[in-house]
Amino acid sequence: MGLDTTHYAARRRRLAERMVDGVAVIPTAPERLRNRDTHYPYRHDSYFHYLTGFDEPEAVLVLEVRAGVPTANLFCRPKDAEREIWDGFRHGPEAACEVFGLDAAWPIGELDARLPEILADRPRLLYAFGHDPTWDGCIARALEAVRQLARSGRTTPEAIVDVRAWLDRLRVTKDASEIDTMRRAAEISGRAHRRAMRSVRAGMWEYELEAELLYEFRRHGAQSPAYPSIVAGGASACVLHYVSNDRQLADGDLVLIDAGCELDGYASDITRTFPVNGRFSVAQREIYELVLAAQAAAVAAVAPGRHFNEPHEAAVRVLCQGLSDLGLLSGSVDDMIAEERYKRFYMHRTSHWLGRDVHDAGPYRVGETWPVLAPGQVLTVEPGCYIRAAGDIPEKYWHIGVRIEDDALVTEAGCELITAATPKTVAEIEAWMAGRA
Repeated sequence: MGLDTTHYAARRRRLAERMVDGVAVIPTAPERLRNRDTHYPYRHDSYFHYLTGFDEPEAVLVLEVRAGVPTANLFCRPKDAEREIWDGFRHGPEAACEVFGLDAAWPIGELDARLPEILADRPRLLYAFGHDPTWDGCIARALEAVRQLARSGRTTPEAIVDVRAWLDRLRVTKDASEIDTMRRAAEISGRAHRRAMRSVRAGMWEYELEAELLYEFRRHGAQSPAYPSIVAGGASACVLHYVSNDRQLADGDLVLIDAGCELDGYASDITRTFPVNGRFSVAQREIYELVLAAQAAAVAAVAPGRHFNEPHEAAVRVLCQGLSDLGLLSGSVDDMIAEERYKRFYMHRTSHWLGRDVHDAGPYRVGETWPVLAPGQVLTVEPGCYIRAAGDIPEKYWHIGVRIEDDALVTEAGCELITAATPKTVAEIEAWMAGRA
């Protein structure tokens, strides 16, 4: 079955309607050396791939728009039989044009010669200056070449606009094909978390548990993790971005796993926290159920017309009340919030956008104004509580770190947790780990 190019064309049309007239230049990501002559596994630029579906390096989309009608030009690597023996298949301009539904394609080596003519006499250039010095130089050369034609009556673009800001507004709302892919990514990630719960044993190393995740990602078709997996046992769970994953898991500890796969360019992002021995202690259960209640309050605040920060506000209020009930904070809940005293135990925010990037494109706050949620948007809901050893904290709570994270699709009626299949309540987790579910 060939590539369905209709959604890529639809995205280009949506951008073109905003542009009305002008030229957008969107390059893909370069290859990166890992060491000496070995590259990191290649991953395309999210903005470029969003508009093309083309996943080879050394490529750029040049989108010409006249009266809202786009002409999609791709510059890419030419066919090269010898290089394909070493590096694999290349589409080349001719096949790329046909396979990806583009209007025209040329070898990347012709860009410097062709781009000035494309830019000449166009009122607006959309390009992300400052992101990549090599591409900045290419664009600067093309603009200077147009300026040299001024005496011939040719003009350079009067306005230069950050194309990524325009694309962010489009990317934040997912189309049906994106949602379908994200559902599949969530399903694979959920399988991985369930496998980890069943596999964990006291004495395992964190990296052994990480290997279970990676195995499940890959065997179900995901290309890679969406971000470095966090497998944090005991006190390591109180380190928010712990990725060493090199300590031994102890009986009686909790283990926090924050991991998700990337499938066809889209991320999943799930966190679960569970006991290494399969049973929560009383103190662990108290903190866990507090975080779970905070997440439930946050999820209830995810709905069309609500603003982006409402889930965070709901989670913080529940956490403050719970920390007060447990004697870990004192004073009124309103004072705890106003003075941000809860940040001793909960120092991050509750949500971020999710999509092609794990922290995806989309607005967060402009001044004091939060964006309003709308159907088709996807965000995480991930409250936590992290208790380090301290003289004023009862020892039974020391080194308990809990985060619970799901991916929420905003719907017409509210939201759908597309990661809900992963066990989450105390009863569900203990039953699953015991093989009873």
